Amino acid sequence: MDTNLSGRTAVITGGARGIGYTVARSLAAEGADIALVDLLDTVEESAATIASDLGVRTIGLRLDVTDQDATNAAFATIGDTLGVPRILLTAAGIEINGDSIDVAAHEWRKVIDVNLTGTFFSAQAFGRGLLEAGLPGSAIMIASMSGLIVNVPQWAASYNASKAAVAHLGKSLAVEWASSGIRVNSIAPGYVMTDLTREIIEREPELEAGWVALIPQARMAKPEDLTGLVVFLASEASSYITGQQIVIDGGYTAV
Repeated sequence: MDTNLSGRTAVITGGARGIGYTVARSLAAEGADIALVDLLDTVEESAATIASDLGVRTIGLRLDVTDQDATNAAFATIGDTLGVPRILLTAAGIEINGDSIDVAAHEWRKVIDVNLTGTFFSAQAFGRGLLEAGLPGSAIMIASMSGLIVNVPQWAASYNASKAAVAHLGKSLAVEWASSGIRVNSIAPGYVMTDLTREIIEREPELEAGWVALIPQARMAKPEDLTGLVVFLASEASSYITGQQIVIDGGYTAV
């Protein structure tokens, strides 16, 4: 199976840490040059570490993906520096839990804005660059099993709705761009032990045991559990796969 990505540029949103950073390293290991974008001020350091460890060209840019103009500018900078991006992974995301009747308007809008609107603006800039250059490419969106089921006991209506929308956005763009050779798929992870997950567990430590008890494989995922699928979807090995949502959840949604 050919998963070599040499000569391609990959953009990873939310790439300074967690799933985004781990997957970025896996793409770099296959030869891709890496552009990390993130609100965190450690994004440049994360990019430099990948360059040092894996010998690829990198750039790290601070970016609010909910800002359309800034996102377009970031993609232009990446194109000028590393070449037109051929791979996109949208890993920027947030979650705010709470009873739905108590959710404030700004909390709802923030989750939808980052998870859905930010994903769209990133995909839009990515697709525009490829269409203008006449190049094929592969976008991989991080959705969630929470877009397929209502996992418990936490209440997260805004997160669940945003991730369901991300998956359907992926299908919509996949059909729209198929004739131009641009593939769009989404990955729906289950519980992954990331910094975001740790923050939730620190606030509500009883959640972890309850979650694990419902996972047939009896463990939460590590970010590394997603890398094989992302590399596959980014490469020509998956050239006839588009418009799909693939679940990685240790069997959670099967029971």
